Amino acid sequence: MEIRKRRSIRKGREGPLGCCFANLRVRHFAFHPLSIAIDVVQLVSDLPFHSHIAQLQLSKEHEDRSGNSLLASVHSASRFMPSVSASAMVGTRSWLGGLFYRNGNKRYGNYEKFINYTLNPLQEQRLQRLKDRLNVPFDETRPDHQDALKALWAASFPETNLTGLVSEQWKDMGWQGANPSTDFRGCGFVALENLLFFATTYPASFQRILFKQEGMRAAWEYPFAVAGINVSFMLIQMLDLYSEKPKTLPGANFVRILSEDEEAFEILYCIAFQMMDAQWLAMRASYLQFNEVLQATRTQLERELCLEDVHRIQDLPAYNLLYK
Repeated sequence: MEIRKRRSIRKGREGPLGCCFANLRVRHFAFHPLSIAIDVVQLVSDLPFHSHIAQLQLSKEHEDRSGNSLLASVHSASRFMPSVSASAMVGTRSWLGGLFYRNGNKRYGNYEKFINYTLNPLQEQRLQRLKDRLNVPFDETRPDHQDALKALWAASFPETNLTGLVSEQWKDMGWQGANPSTDFRGCGFVALENLLFFATTYPASFQRILFKQEGMRAAWEYPFAVAGINVSFMLIQMLDLYSEKPKTLPGANFVRILSEDEEAFEILYCIAFQMMDAQWLAMRASYLQFNEVLQATRTQLERELCLEDVHRIQDLPAYNLLYK
């Protein structure tokens, strides 16, 4: 297996973990373990200083044809990696930084061409409500946030009792650790709202993705819950929701759709998650390729949002992927 780094690290708004990452492409070849250790050191040294990844951890060991362990070489290489400040990333497992999405400065055809338009009162009102939600951080001390987290567990595992808001059980859903609240810091309460909406509105789709029931799955699957946070953050960036009003064609068209259905953002999230999983299967991806899959998902969503005959969220072709 050969691991090669991509040298073009995109610059721009950072993802939920607040750390840069590089795409790694995995191919099967015989190689010397030391060579991968050198590549890891070089990859990290190419990142901006404030965004160095403190340690690259592999979820399970792989051995080369001579039987030498790769994990020891990678961990040995991590000793030479620069330290990272506590504010540089959120969570306890730095390998997750390789999953999170970065928008960067890349343009996608005419999809990000700046446009000018005027919001009508209803569009302005609903857009502001959505933007207000984006500014709500997840607060593990708030009873309503705790209740939402419990509701998510109940919808995900209705036959299994949750032992506590801090529990090793959360790892079964794809959180980084025993306390899922740490994973929301980068995207806020809206990420939990989106997951809960998906679980309760389209339970069949939600369950099939959660338990990876469809298709030929990779040995290294993406963590479900963390992927869900990534999808939320990707949509916020794609729709340009941090701006006063979206300036791109997909974002402007979404505001028009939002005026027709106030749940358009939540439904679009469900569509995006379902599309991402379908893209994952089509690409036969492993978790090291998660960023590529998410990028392909974004590109397809942008195309569909730019279709002339899309006036409602249900008009998106990918809406047909969802089932209740």
